[in-house]
Amino acid sequence: MELIGSADFVQAFGLVADPWVILFVFLGAVIGMIFGAAPGLTAPSAIALFLPVTYAMGPTTSMALLLGIYCSGYFAGSIPAILINTPGTPSAAATALDGYQMARAGDGDRALSVAVMCSFVGGLFSLLLLATIAPMLAKVALSFTSVEYFSFALVGLVCVAGISQGSLLKGLAAALIGVLVSTVGLDPVSGVGRFMFGEPNLMGGVPTISALIGLFAIGQMLLLSKTGVGDAQILPTQTPVSQWSVLRDIWRNKWLAFKSAVIGSLIGVLPGTGPAIASWVSYSDALRTAKPGDKFGKGEVKGVIACEVSNNAVTGGALVPLLTLGIPGDPVTAVLIGALMIQGVHTGPFLIAQNGSLFVSILMLLFLSNVFMVALGLSGRKLAARVLSIPPGVLVPTICVMAAAGAFSLHNNAFDVRLVLIFGAIGYLLMRFGFPTAPAVLGIVLGPILEQNLRNALTISRMDFTVFVTRPVSAASLLVAALLLYLWLKPRRSAD
Repeated sequence: MELIGSADFVQAFGLVADPWVILFVFLGAVIGMIFGAAPGLTAPSAIALFLPVTYAMGPTTSMALLLGIYCSGYFAGSIPAILINTPGTPSAAATALDGYQMARAGDGDRALSVAVMCSFVGGLFSLLLLATIAPMLAKVALSFTSVEYFSFALVGLVCVAGISQGSLLKGLAAALIGVLVSTVGLDPVSGVGRFMFGEPNLMGGVPTISALIGLFAIGQMLLLSKTGVGDAQILPTQTPVSQWSVLRDIWRNKWLAFKSAVIGSLIGVLPGTGPAIASWVSYSDALRTAKPGDKFGKGEVKGVIACEVSNNAVTGGALVPLLTLGIPGDPVTAVLIGALMIQGVHTGPFLIAQNGSLFVSILMLLFLSNVFMVALGLSGRKLAARVLSIPPGVLVPTICVMAAAGAFSLHNNAFDVRLVLIFGAIGYLLMRFGFPTAPAVLGIVLGPILEQNLRNALTISRMDFTVFVTRPVSAASLLVAALLLYLWLKPRRSAD
């Protein structure tokens, strides 16, 4: 049975061709560019902040806005990384190694142009991967049971905890905090209240959107209000470059770009990973294959190419597990689950079969998002840098007010605003003491998947825990999780 028919393509084209949909893709690209370039802001925080706006939209229009933010936000973090050596997003940290050195040598315009063009290459490659792999994986996923879904979710938690900056213990602790938050509310089986503290507003659990807005937007604003933004070092006059010379740079390193696109896409497919680990893995691979004369760390264009291609190649790859398994590939897709649920769309193996036109629409919207990202990045790369001059005294209160208004609009309930403030304080404390917030977010999203599928699997198997190792796919997933834990713990043991 074909999952996608010609009627789905016709319907999807009609939906995406709507001028309002195209307008919202463009607005999303602009918002993502601003949030990615502004210090202290990230694409996940932008999507979490604008998620309440999608309540009054349809599925296609809401995806248009959020996917525009998604693609542009991942690229825009390279703007402050190149200009002031301050990554706008965690994934741009690797880009800063060579991009900032190029800017110090007067080649900042070349570095920014290479970054935006390579981001388009990575995004286009991952789009092709999503279009080819997702339908096939959805067919296979139809045979999965609660046993496999529990194992997949567990691998996702292990992945996001292991690649988090800092110690593995802190990453796992943050993930478990998120899982603990997901257990608040009425037990789905027995109906017993858990961790409600007598608050009736928590009977349905902690609203995911309130937690996300608090952890990302408010938490980062509190941290920014304490640290501020350091004075940028004055750069020399930047030499303008033609885009043809930039394309020649990329063509000369086409195999490096291809390898980086493959690395970014495959890492994006792994649940719980993200662009940060993809950038570092691609940069490490570029270092490994460096030729004599390469100046990695001193202004080598290959370093920017490797990081930015893999950075945006994650976007399409991370949507593969989201759309076929219902498991987010990174923190941004964790928020996109909430956006689809708002529209009554449930991700998983039946999504493509039952809503093929939406899947095709997402593919088209991803392409448009990458096109607008290139247009905005090339035409406004000098203007976008001005976002860096926004003082924290203006940025912090503005974002906090917008976050509070967005939280209140969820249910017109002041309790949601209090939840945002509580989770904002939690997010600030996590970041202040070196605990990553991404595992906490994935824990909140994956917690119900873990609990529900664990209980279903044990109920069906009559409490036989061996069912998780007797089914091949589940056993392979658990083996991957165990190997990842061993590999991440091994360097620490040897250091001790």
